[in-house]
Amino acid sequence: MTLRMTLSALALVVGAAPVLAQEACTSVSLSDVGWTDITSTTSAAKQVLEALGYEVDVQVLGVPVTFEALSSGDIDVFLGNWMPSQTAAIQPFLDEGSIETLGVNLEGTKYNLAVPAYLYDQGLQSYEDMAEFKDALGGEIYGIEPGNEGNTYLISLTEPGGPFEGFTVVESSEQGMLAQVQSAVEEQAPVVFLGWEPHPMNANFPLKYLEGGDDFFGGQGNVYTVTRKGFAADCPNVAKLLTNMTFTLPMENEMMGLILDEGMDPDAAVKQWLTAHPETFDPWLADVTTVDGGDGLAAVKSAMGL
Repeated sequence: MTLRMTLSALALVVGAAPVLAQEACTSVSLSDVGWTDITSTTSAAKQVLEALGYEVDVQVLGVPVTFEALSSGDIDVFLGNWMPSQTAAIQPFLDEGSIETLGVNLEGTKYNLAVPAYLYDQGLQSYEDMAEFKDALGGEIYGIEPGNEGNTYLISLTEPGGPFEGFTVVESSEQGMLAQVQSAVEEQAPVVFLGWEPHPMNANFPLKYLEGGDDFFGGQGNVYTVTRKGFAADCPNVAKLLTNMTFTLPMENEMMGLILDEGMDPDAAVKQWLTAHPETFDPWLADVTTVDGGDGLAAVKSAMGL
């Protein structure tokens, strides 16, 4: 082989490298922990990624399992890292570098125990007031899915000497908890439960958040997009999209309302909201291409029927 032929062959390989790198990342896996807000944002990411030509696998996993799966590389992306409430669960993985943070996707969240306004007006306004209302509440605090870090924290407060000593944390699901709250509100009965915003519960119920638990729940918080180690380097185009994808409380409340109040399928609800607000796509798709290097914004708008 002549030197000229060798250099020509090398030039072909080098020239093909960006294409090969682009094609190397053609699929993305995401975790959905089953909360309606995360189901909504995950659906938005999935639909945009599919419109760009990626294969997308969404798996429904609990929060602890999600972090383990990210750490082991079995899942690529999670859009539901609520902070500061998930600090204890995720910090070891962040410290060792097996999970990486892309950025904030939502600001100004709330997450804490909540009560109907009529119960708040009766004096249940803080963690310190819980003991006084123990009998009225039947000694029960309503949480969400078993293994959730919020439930785990509340359970720790029921131990001897804790502010919720003698209480039981009832673990079920978001839907099961809200059904219990709905029943209590209809009867104007006492109930205390794990609440958060964004969520239509903030509009559907006369809701007040309790004072306390700041060391775990904090005040206002943020939601972060996190990934397995090396994902941004492996899939820079997807990482750019996910870094661009930020949400607002009104946006998520409206998407979630379509799902929870109108009974829509999550994917259909999210698509309806996005197509009604096409301006959302412009910042999301800035400097983002299709999987084969085409115009990302044009592809997504076309897929959405815009």
